[in-house]
Amino acid sequence: MSFTDAARTCLTSKFATFSGRARRAEYWWFSLLYMGAAAVIAGSSFAFELPLLSLLLVPFVVPMLSVSVRRLHDTGKSGWRMLIALIPAVGPILYLVGMTVDSSPGANQYGLSPKAADQPVG
Repeated sequence: MSFTDAARTCLTSKFATFSGRARRAEYWWFSLLYMGAAAVIAGSSFAFELPLLSLLLVPFVVPMLSVSVRRLHDTGKSGWRMLIALIPAVGPILYLVGMTVDSSPGANQYGLSPKAADQPVG
């Protein structure tokens, strides 16, 4: 999945879809977009001395949460595991490690593997 595919998927077709699975590429490309948008908005906010960061990042919060839940589903974990990031110091590290784990092969309780859909049959 490319950067543009991930952005299109997360911002349009699966904007608030918390079911299903998301590959690592989709999660990390959208995370890059999210962090880039945050950096640009924060820079603009400081340059113009306006509190824009919280207002302009609101449209990105729901897609970031949904792609995170779908990424956890891809590894066979519940979306509630995202709350592990709230544990001080070690939580964010455990969360990021969980996002780097490879997909569970085949189908799991959250659906078919997105990798299987990208591979040719036969």
